[in-house]
Amino acid sequence: MSDRAVRLLTALKADGATLAVAESLTGGLLAAALVDVPGASAVFRGSVTAYATDLKASVLGVDEGLLDVRGPVHPVVARQMAEGVRRLLGADWALATTGVAGPDPQDGQPVGTVYVALAGPRGTEALPLRLSGARDTIRQGSVEAALDLLLSRLTGTDADR
Repeated sequence: MSDRAVRLLTALKADGATLAVAESLTGGLLAAALVDVPGASAVFRGSVTAYATDLKASVLGVDEGLLDVRGPVHPVVARQMAEGVRRLLGADWALATTGVAGPDPQDGQPVGTVYVALAGPRGTEALPLRLSGARDTIRQGSVEAALDLLLSRLTGTDADR
């Protein structure tokens, strides 16, 4: 069980807020980190794993033109994924992950290029990451960055503290 996930879910519960997630490269790892915490159902609404590019558009509402021109690894795609899952699942907050875990580059993007997005009552933002290491390391780093992003917004502090 992740300490970050415990702290995030505790902060959400204290605020009376809910969370949904949209995942691509993490393939369900972010949702798994959350549901590993007993009592997660009090605040975690659910997740959408939109691994295929067309699902990002058809399920999450990501702009098809953007996907055609920029591909799925782009900060605006990440933001639209977060906004889409927030709307779809009726959550106060939403996190999204998209990127390239490897072993090969994708759509001209190098391995380790990741965007983590947050949508909530205060707006939407995307955090660019440049991660290195093996595929599993990149995916796990993406999960930790997503948890940290929302935790820092909820607590007003650096999540690593």
